[in-house]
Amino acid sequence: MSPFGGCGMLAAFFALLCCRGSGVKAFEGPEHLMVRSGEFQFINCTASCTDPEKLVLETHLSKTLLENQAQWKLFKVANISKDEKLLCSFTCGGKQETKVFIITVFYPPKQVLLTLWPTSVAAGTLFTIECRVPAVAPLEGLTVTLLRGTEILYNHTFVGTAPSPQDAFVSHNTTAHREDGHHNFSCEAQMDLRSRGGGLVHRVSDPQRLEVKEPEPNTHMVALITTVTVLLLVVVTLVLLYRYRQQTRNT
Repeated sequence: MSPFGGCGMLAAFFALLCCRGSGVKAFEGPEHLMVRSGEFQFINCTASCTDPEKLVLETHLSKTLLENQAQWKLFKVANISKDEKLLCSFTCGGKQETKVFIITVFYPPKQVLLTLWPTSVAAGTLFTIECRVPAVAPLEGLTVTLLRGTEILYNHTFVGTAPSPQDAFVSHNTTAHREDGHHNFSCEAQMDLRSRGGGLVHRVSDPQRLEVKEPEPNTHMVALITTVTVLLLVVVTLVLLYRYRQQTRNT
């Protein structure tokens, strides 16, 4: 069951049962609700008067009446697979009134996949950290953070919405340091639904290690140094040989 709305509505319903008859106004519930795809939601349909007529919840979805009181009814609406608009209608004093419940279906991060490319690098060279969060919606409010140990290397918050779930992808290039081989790299995905009447959903990838090697010597530089050294040795040898011959002639 969805942790956003369903449990909260159910808790409020139990609180209502405890205090009904005490003069406290019946809980009406939020107008904007969040639910995971395929799960259910509790809907408290409450009238604005104490003795309404024809208090009904209008929806094509499967619904179950859980509690029936004079001013309100509690329903369980099941198998919600897409965004829906539910109407709670009632008549008070001969006037028909309607309350709208807007249900938004969300697809939370179920997997967070981290890739280091390449997995073995020389110190001082670039490598790429990639993170993919499959099939999430809405993208707006999703933040993906790349970590080295507890240090934040990069984070990105997505904006905009999408009509259907899609993959969220983040890539970051950074330079390998010798100490990187002693830290775990990870990726965190956090979906913030609080502005839509939901909560926070948090998921972390499996940690990965980077193999950091000592930088390989520059073969061109080594060849140049070797050539220069040999030439210097030849020059020094020739100079010494020339001086030796000069001394021999003088004696």
